[in-house]
Amino acid sequence: MDENFEQNKLPELKLDAKQAQGFLSFFKTLPSDPRAIRFFDRRDYYTAHGENATFIAKTYYHTTTALRQLGSGSNAISTVSVNKNMFETVARDLLLERTDHTLELYEGNGSNWKLVKSGTPGNLGSFEDILFASNEMQDSPVVVALFPNFRDNGCTLGLGYVNLTTRVLGLTEFLDDSHFTNVESAFVALGCKECLLPVESTKSSEYRSLNDAMTRCGVMVTERKKNEFKGRDLVQDLSRLVKGSIELVRDLVAGFEFAPGALSCIISYVELLSDESNYGNYTIRQYNLDSYMRLDSAAMKALNVMESKSDANKNFSLFGLMNRTCTAGMGKRLLHMWLKQPLLDVNEINSRLDLVQAFVEDTALRQDLRQHLKRISDIERLIRCLQNKRASLFHIVKLYQSSIRLPYIRSALEQYDGQFASLIKERYLNPLERSTDDRHLNKFIGLVEASVDLDQLESGEYIISSAYDSNLSALKNEQETLERQIHNLHKLAATDLDLVLDKALKLEKGTQYGHVFRITKKEETKVRKKLNTHFIVLETRKDGVKFTNTKLKKLGDEYQRVLRDYINCQKELVARVVQTAASFSEVFEEVAGSLSELDVLLSFADLAACSPTLYTRPSITPSDVGDIILDGSRHPCVEAQDWVNFIPNDCKLVREKSWFQIITGPNMGGKSTYIRQVGVNILMAQVGSFVPCDKASISVRDCIFARVGAGDCQVSGTFLMVTGNQIM
Repeated sequence: MDENFEQNKLPELKLDAKQAQGFLSFFKTLPSDPRAIRFFDRRDYYTAHGENATFIAKTYYHTTTALRQLGSGSNAISTVSVNKNMFETVARDLLLERTDHTLELYEGNGSNWKLVKSGTPGNLGSFEDILFASNEMQDSPVVVALFPNFRDNGCTLGLGYVNLTTRVLGLTEFLDDSHFTNVESAFVALGCKECLLPVESTKSSEYRSLNDAMTRCGVMVTERKKNEFKGRDLVQDLSRLVKGSIELVRDLVAGFEFAPGALSCIISYVELLSDESNYGNYTIRQYNLDSYMRLDSAAMKALNVMESKSDANKNFSLFGLMNRTCTAGMGKRLLHMWLKQPLLDVNEINSRLDLVQAFVEDTALRQDLRQHLKRISDIERLIRCLQNKRASLFHIVKLYQSSIRLPYIRSALEQYDGQFASLIKERYLNPLERSTDDRHLNKFIGLVEASVDLDQLESGEYIISSAYDSNLSALKNEQETLERQIHNLHKLAATDLDLVLDKALKLEKGTQYGHVFRITKKEETKVRKKLNTHFIVLETRKDGVKFTNTKLKKLGDEYQRVLRDYINCQKELVARVVQTAASFSEVFEEVAGSLSELDVLLSFADLAACSPTLYTRPSITPSDVGDIILDGSRHPCVEAQDWVNFIPNDCKLVREKSWFQIITGPNMGGKSTYIRQVGVNILMAQVGSFVPCDKASISVRDCIFARVGAGDCQVSGTFLMVTGNQIM
């Protein structure tokens, strides 16, 4: 029996015959969906039923002995119960690891149940609190819609996408070949987890190749009706969702034939218009396939760019090696995106390299900034909670604690006076100065310090300060006065009964009786006469006797009334503070962008400066000039393993001389590692990182094709191809 089954003691589903019959009647009305895993909230635990129950038992408990039968005879269905911890484990696996299931959560009782949460690998929104309660959100999934127009000589595809974490909408349109290589590159670059397709397209003869491309990328396909791919109302919908001029939106959409329909389907599918908190908070952009180096799924796997569950340690993947980010999630997500979108712009690559060089050379600056960034929360997710009206004082305080670190980050950056000072000022100091002036985050900091009782944070309480509102202050004073009167009454009762205060005569507060006195049954025998004369006995149990008197009852009732008024006043004030804090969302978005970029570049610098082997700044040239020269190059992930003593290798790909090379040698001779390290070094350089070489000169490449490893088809062989705009 699996230890998960032992550790997660199965809650027992207890329903009487009427309740069981009511639930079974409801369950049979649910539409058949082989991909949907449905859970039912039983308050203290969850249940799954039918085929879902069998799937849960076999997949997560690894035993069918976890199954029970609900109902009798031909109406009986399999049932499995899971506790809260196991439910969270299942949710994380289904939505973050797998790409073949959706998750639904129902609440209710008897035959009355309703769907309260639904999630897919691309749309995690309603389950984010469960998925990332104790885990950082390392990647931001994207939902894509494709509207294909198949033709004899290829296919024109309209593509729309939405990133719900960063609130970005995008669209593009392009031609593709029969292998859908452009689709695959776009899915890799965007980090697509789910793709919407017209149901008619999935029945076409060309769909098999398209489906193969999506399968290689680990994308879940969701079929939608063709009439959902209508773009006639798109401009009107975007005018409500997107910041900025409607004319710009109209001009952007007008340039496409099929992409508007795809984007319209996305907006409908994720129900953006049903939530007013989305209005005016999205940005829209045109995605250009030629903006970044193209990487297909095979290249990503061959080069071990992203982490795998099978990795023995983090250094097996390029992401794991390079991820030295400090912020809570933001830096990791940006690094994820950068590794999937290496740059082609020489100037932008060199700007990143300039900043990395500044942080490598100035150790004190790098260490100081990293220490401050460790105290920065996941501002992007906190902003989303604010905008979705799901924020509490906890989220406000987290934003406040991040905000008060910004002056320290500014001060550290201002100390730098090296050759890249003007670039640091332009990229970070100027935005931070704009954000932290008296009109913006300083005003937010003032709001929090005036409204929140910061002294209570150490005890885990997030409450409004009584000094913030006169009504709240009056209720707080009244509450404290009543507490003193009740305490004095406690002293008086101890004197009357001749009992030691707090030790023999205790004052307790409960939901059933409110404030009461309690003594042990042993003490009760000593004071029984006085107790029956001056007090009212409420309850006699093994743990003692609870009693009260008219004065305590009156004061207790008054205390409960004041407490209710105080709690209601707190709720109203919290709502007001959260609403005011939400007006700072745009400022926080700019801050989050600056800090996450700074975090990733500091991570690159820390890798280069702290590695026991040499990392060097590559010389970057445009794609139509220069060569690829890697002197003393190494594979960064291989050399990071404890048991490896890596021997450096040179690589010289010289234009018109040795642009094409065949690598030969015996099995296990290092051919694959050598080929991989060339691709990895080029990818790292175009992301903006130093590379593990003695010296490196790289002519920008627009694509890396790689098929490396023992699992490859023997016919296709092992190869790596780096291509440019002019040379193949």
